[in-house]
Amino acid sequence: MSTTEQATELIPDTVARQIVLPEGHRDNDALFEAYRWLRENNPLGRAEIEGYDPIWLVSKHADIMEIERQPGIFTSAGGEDKGSVNPILANQAGDQFTKSINNGSLRILETLTYLDPPEHTAIKDIALDWFRPTNLAKWETVIRDLAKAAVGRLRETDGRVDFVKDFALHYPLHVIMSLFGVPEEDEPRMMALTQEFFGTADPDAAREDVEPLTPDAAAKQWVATIQDFYAYFERLLQDRRANPRDDLATIISVARDESGEYYPNEVAYGYFIAIATAGHDTTSSTLAGGMLELGRNPELLAKAKADLALAPHIVNESLRWASPVKHFMRQATQDYTLRGRDIKKGDRFMLLYQSGNRDADAIPDPDRFDYTRRPNKHIAFGYGPHMCIGQHLAKLELRIMFEELLPHIESLELVDDTKMIQTNFVGGLKNMPVKIEFTG
Repeated sequence: MSTTEQATELIPDTVARQIVLPEGHRDNDALFEAYRWLRENNPLGRAEIEGYDPIWLVSKHADIMEIERQPGIFTSAGGEDKGSVNPILANQAGDQFTKSINNGSLRILETLTYLDPPEHTAIKDIALDWFRPTNLAKWETVIRDLAKAAVGRLRETDGRVDFVKDFALHYPLHVIMSLFGVPEEDEPRMMALTQEFFGTADPDAAREDVEPLTPDAAAKQWVATIQDFYAYFERLLQDRRANPRDDLATIISVARDESGEYYPNEVAYGYFIAIATAGHDTTSSTLAGGMLELGRNPELLAKAKADLALAPHIVNESLRWASPVKHFMRQATQDYTLRGRDIKKGDRFMLLYQSGNRDADAIPDPDRFDYTRRPNKHIAFGYGPHMCIGQHLAKLELRIMFEELLPHIESLELVDDTKMIQTNFVGGLKNMPVKIEFTG
């Protein structure tokens, strides 16, 4: 490759740092402007940031889909060399720390994120039927009761609340824990662990047992939080094997492999952690992001209140708008040509789902919150074999909440600045101070 070709591939440092570094995600306006710059000027470019391996930033909807549909070429797990790559971006110091405590492997969790087909397929099948819409339908009454109770508690306030901290965080967590069968008194612990799990780079979510500001601090917090999750879920696992129930925890706990033996405990732990964290945090971020835009657009709020059949479309647009899963990483297992670039075996890719969901080539007028858009080709749940197993549950939770909440909201006004969680992985609004006027 010539020096000229390398120069055209390289993303300006200010743009690359805005997107790659967790602290760049504190400023949502600057972040989305950086995404826009990529799509318009260098949609598949290389980022070279000190302390990180060189990576390709994938900003276009079509390119993300092309990579996601080919897990054999763009691996999540490392291909034949399992555990050689991290499907979640970490700096070099963080990856080195993980290898040092995990026998040289970056596969720190036995969960779908770290797997490729056919292993990914076998593990996904453990709970796939449970997450199908036909099965979830029997839980709708339970979820609706939880939504009604949450709205009831909100109405007992004077309307001056932090919509994230006082409302949006709690409902999805309560749903997930109820479906798991986790006691309600344990939910605060699950909330704290979830915030530590996704907030590894956010000072407000730092653990006391991890020294802040060290190069490998995020990885150390990640590992320490995983171990805390393991300790909790070990009790849940053993209880469900001894006392099976009609819940998701039992299905995962009693799953057996082709030989008829229980899967290793770590497989159940990985499932539990993925569902308890992503199934909670992504839904709360989507709910808050959607309600913020409805509050900013009174005409959209009024139309939604008048026709609750619009709720599924509000859900889809809120998912596109918030895109709480910001990235996953992939690695090329062979040479490949993508958007005219010569990809080499071993090259790594950061798939920018937020950027893909604002790509005008796939979604017309993408910078306008519009729940009437048809079709809505968002990729907030990913695409291909790694498409989120919990997507139907998330949509069900959100639809029910919008149906239950919107009739009670006359107006919602932001009364102070919002803050974003400092993370380049999964997250959204950290706070959302509002004044809600309730209906009579």
